[in-house]
Amino acid sequence: MTEQSSSATAGFIVFEGVDGAGNGVQSRMLLKTMEAAGMPVILTREPGGSPGAEEIRRLIVEGDAGRWDDMTELLLIYAARRSHLVETIWPALARGTWVISDRFADSSRAFQGVAGGLGLETVESIHAKVVGDFCPDLTLILDLDPAVSLKRADARGSHEDRFEQKGLEYQVRVREGFRQLAKATPGSRVLIEADGSIDSVSQSILDRVNAHFNLALTITQ
Repeated sequence: MTEQSSSATAGFIVFEGVDGAGNGVQSRMLLKTMEAAGMPVILTREPGGSPGAEEIRRLIVEGDAGRWDDMTELLLIYAARRSHLVETIWPALARGTWVISDRFADSSRAFQGVAGGLGLETVESIHAKVVGDFCPDLTLILDLDPAVSLKRADARGSHEDRFEQKGLEYQVRVREGFRQLAKATPGSRVLIEADGSIDSVSQSILDRVNAHFNLALTITQ
């Protein structure tokens, strides 16, 4: 890791997936479970997670789909990510607090790198400058048919729908990007089938978290 080392007793867990896959619901459920077990833990998100990054978030997730080209989009996201790391993630890990994040760098790889056509090499070059070799301990990729996920996202009725506006074909490429990443590093990236009930998906997630970190967490009702 560069700039900040994670505590031996704290981990960095990231939720990824296509828009509407359930990251928000599942990350909140994991937070509740870990809090119930008495673990020091915070839940954060990207874009966002710090005051400065939340300001940038509005530029990224609101407005017309064509508001930015892919490179501008990527640079905005990495500006937000740097603020998120410096102000939230690294300080939390340094004090021994677990961090759960709804999205991190794999979203840039899948959305701008693969789906946006910038390529992983371009994303990685910027990532190396901004983030260094810091990475999540475990990334949980919620895998869902984009046609289903877009219906879920549309049902939310959120004004933060800029990426959903890019359409089904874009989300199909995003899903393929995440699958490529999971295939490349199955030890730290795990595909979770997200088409089941909320409780069944939560249990699958908890099984992976327990196995990866040698924990014995149980779902809190």
